[in-house]
Amino acid sequence: MTILLLESLHPEAEALLAGAGEIVRAKDPNAPDCDFGAVRAILTRGRGRIPDALLARCPALRVVARAGVGLDNLDTAAAARRGIPVVFAPGGNSLTVAEHTLALVLDLVRGITRSANQAAAGRWEDRGSYAGNEIRGLVLGVLGFGAIGQRVAKLADAFGMRVVVLAHRDRSVPAPYEAASLPDVLRVADVVTLHLPLTPATKGLLGANELAAMKAGAFLVNTARGALIDGVALRAALAAGRLGGFAADVLEQEPPAPNDPLLRDGRVLLTPHVASLTALTYRAMCVDTARNVAAILRGESPDARSLFRG
Repeated sequence: MTILLLESLHPEAEALLAGAGEIVRAKDPNAPDCDFGAVRAILTRGRGRIPDALLARCPALRVVARAGVGLDNLDTAAAARRGIPVVFAPGGNSLTVAEHTLALVLDLVRGITRSANQAAAGRWEDRGSYAGNEIRGLVLGVLGFGAIGQRVAKLADAFGMRVVVLAHRDRSVPAPYEAASLPDVLRVADVVTLHLPLTPATKGLLGANELAAMKAGAFLVNTARGALIDGVALRAALAAGRLGGFAADVLEQEPPAPNDPLLRDGRVLLTPHVASLTALTYRAMCVDTARNVAAILRGESPDARSLFRG
């Protein structure tokens, strides 16, 4: 029984999988070097893709999995057509991504990294032109009110922010938060933060019109998926001085091109997709995913919450 890993996992997770079959590591995620007929499970994290073509090459496949939350790197529709269960780690990164989001909000609004760089460069006198603000009293617009969005709202409320959430027809917004339409969220928010999944309906959700509808000088934060924002429109809005700043852990192209203007803009704060890579969360997502995959391979029932329902 072969278990194909498109990316490495936490050592404890790999040890769990080794007890259920032989681990084969893909040298090339697009053309793994293994006996596809023997593959019973395929696991990835965020970069290795599991398309229908790969599923088709593995006739004995019993489970595919991502040690993470989003499933846009896995063809879930193709897996469903083939009757292959999809295992992932829903909610596994909600606490750490929410914490990272608040860290970016604080840094962006207060100018912490910018000031630290000035001090490191010996420009102590730049404190005379310091223009940072407090987040207390600002309006935070939350687009996406799943586990991460809810946690961000809770943390922001603790900091004294007023929280306005994008209304969703299937989910009520509890007090003290307010629900509003997208145009109204963009109109009132001092900081907008994205926590939506990437789907055909949400791709490019914030385009030129939406960015123009934001408050002049407002801040935009994205720790969800880069393609939620129209990249051309984002760079144009920054160049025109419409946005006060942009912070993100995700981009539509990762890594960005060396000449990307975002890398040279002092109002931009980027981290390289590390919000979920804290030691605690990385281990938990990998181990939980491996445990559920191993259960399926043994003919046992996995945690029902780990199965993607579509």
